[in-house]
Amino acid sequence: MAIAHSRLDRFIAEKCQISRRKVRLMLAQKRIRIDGLVVDDISLIINKFTHVELDGKSLQANEAHYLMLHKPVGVVCATKDEQHRTVIDLIEHPTKDEFHIVGRLDLNTSGLVLLTNDSRWSEKLMSPKHKVAKKYLVTLANPVTSDYINAFAEGMYFEFEDITTLPAKLTIISDYQVEVELFEGKYHQIKRMFGRFRNPVVALHRYAVGNLTLHETLLVGESRELTEEQVMNIFPSPNK
Repeated sequence: MAIAHSRLDRFIAEKCQISRRKVRLMLAQKRIRIDGLVVDDISLIINKFTHVELDGKSLQANEAHYLMLHKPVGVVCATKDEQHRTVIDLIEHPTKDEFHIVGRLDLNTSGLVLLTNDSRWSEKLMSPKHKVAKKYLVTLANPVTSDYINAFAEGMYFEFEDITTLPAKLTIISDYQVEVELFEGKYHQIKRMFGRFRNPVVALHRYAVGNLTLHETLLVGESRELTEEQVMNIFPSPNK
């Protein structure tokens, strides 16, 4: 879902149904503004969130949006589903049909889900090279021992995909509850990792992604827009 890019002269020519030659003249006459600034570069590259004005009139003024949702159990991370309510059904936003989900949770997992219409941001967030951690609270059917800590830290081999998971951090909270920090998200990864110990996961809740923690006042099923600071600071510091 990459954001489309276009040369400025091509965009205006198509938008206004005029020749690129006329666009070049408009640029030379200082009639075009990009994000509030007069421009004259015919080869300038713009995207769907670039604000474009001609003679003070807007040709494009799309805004990027970023939402935090407290997902309930029983709701699917999908834009449409014939059997279950979706995370899109839960939000009220004028441009929600343009949103996509950043890092899905399965039907029986609750917690922090991020939605956006900015694919540049979501691709960066999900890219392994940026090492964005996902943190979960896990409730188990059987008691946990210290053996789990080393097993998660070493990674586990999944024969079906012929992969070994990245090192994960497990912190024991109580006999039946732990915190798990992952830097990836394989299919049902946490449940499968505890499955190696024949210990079923009773409840799974994601409470943080990167430096962003699910807000304690956000009720189950509610969503709110992220601040500009939260959008920028979700990524870990480069020196970590």
